[in-house]
Amino acid sequence: MPKQRITKNMVVEAAFKIARQSGMEKVLVKSIADELGCSVQPIYSYCKNMDGLREDVGNKARDFITEYITSHIDRSDLFRSTGKAYIQLAKEEPHILKIFILQERRNISSLKDIYETETNPQTAQAIAKDLDISVETAKQLHLNMLIYTIGLGTIFSVSSPGIPIDEIFLQQEQAHQAFLNDVLRKRD
Repeated sequence: MPKQRITKNMVVEAAFKIARQSGMEKVLVKSIADELGCSVQPIYSYCKNMDGLREDVGNKARDFITEYITSHIDRSDLFRSTGKAYIQLAKEEPHILKIFILQERRNISSLKDIYETETNPQTAQAIAKDLDISVETAKQLHLNMLIYTIGLGTIFSVSSPGIPIDEIFLQQEQAHQAFLNDVLRKRD
């Protein structure tokens, strides 16, 4: 039996490329085959069902976002710059953001679960140190901004013809100040 030239990784990469360019709804066996220049048979051999492939694409989107955010943050202003990086991501990669947001999260029964699953624990520690607040307070502040920023990013990524990014950044900055002022008021 001759060795197949199409690999599972190639299928996932092609599906990710399609999802990134056109959205997850365009990830179909036929479109993947067209992207790879092959018949649908190799795609079916790796994808017993589309749910598994969508999960693989979702995981690639998560990895992409982690790399994107890491490369776009200002370490001297971690809190504010992380939020801006998410909004910039929504502008540049709206389909990736949608994939990430709409990806099913299993075993989540609270916002605390989501926070612990979706964030790097060092972020809250850095925020706590920068603002001279407790780590628990920093986690709550960070969670508030994540919820707000992801909401803004979602609105931004699905609006047409599009909200000016400066308006989104201004709204985000106002929320940042309100959340921060609340924390600092309670600290004093």
